[in-house]
Amino acid sequence: MQMLVDSHCHLDYPGLAEDLDAVVARAEAAGVARMLTICVTLSKFGQVHAVAERFDNVWCTVGVHPHEAAGETGVTAQRIIAATQSPRVVGIGETGLDYFYENAPRAAQKTCFLAHIEAARCTQLPLVIHARDADADMADMLEAEYAKGAFPFLLHCFSSGPDLAQRAVAIGGYVSLSGIITFKNAEDIRETVRALPLDRLLVETDAPYLTPVPHRGKTNEPAFTAHTAAKLADIKQVSASEIARITTENFHRLFTKVPSP
Repeated sequence: MQMLVDSHCHLDYPGLAEDLDAVVARAEAAGVARMLTICVTLSKFGQVHAVAERFDNVWCTVGVHPHEAAGETGVTAQRIIAATQSPRVVGIGETGLDYFYENAPRAAQKTCFLAHIEAARCTQLPLVIHARDADADMADMLEAEYAKGAFPFLLHCFSSGPDLAQRAVAIGGYVSLSGIITFKNAEDIRETVRALPLDRLLVETDAPYLTPVPHRGKTNEPAFTAHTAAKLADIKQVSASEIARITTENFHRLFTKVPSP
């Protein structure tokens, strides 16, 4: 069995948190040896961090989701940086821009995003980015901020167009793929993935959401990472074992605080 990494899940969310020991055990049995559980509000960072401290093979991030950008007050780079002192905190986010739901005003999302970029630049910890229906603004902001000083970053749960993907990769970014690539109506995303270099790709579940085929209708969990990895292998026309090796190596190249196997 090849080792996989679920580079983005929400283990503190309902649907997973109630039976977390079993969720982690099933992931391990499926070959998912490492999991990254993601923070979406600073006010709930404590419970996210507690999950990472509970399991040897789980790490976490710290940050504010764009949906929460207006409701979370006092989000500064300094507050984010302070939380990264824990060895279990290996990334910053998720953060970014979401113009599909617009649960927060665009100006508030951008201000919050800039604070996270500053924190990533200062710490050199990878920025976990949520981008939905905001391709042009996201690409423009990444390029402008990267020109001021480099920072590692990842476009998580990629569902955007080829322009954002190519512009992100051109300045050193990575792209993470979720169960969306297994969906019947996602051929446009699969076409974008075909053109991306293998050394910039990761896999994730975004559990408990976006359950991949063949488990549609069930709660998503890290054990299902294998189905997304298998679809990525098909898209890129390489073996499943090669995808497991490459995406795991890519994860460790980006998330340098996570010990390599």
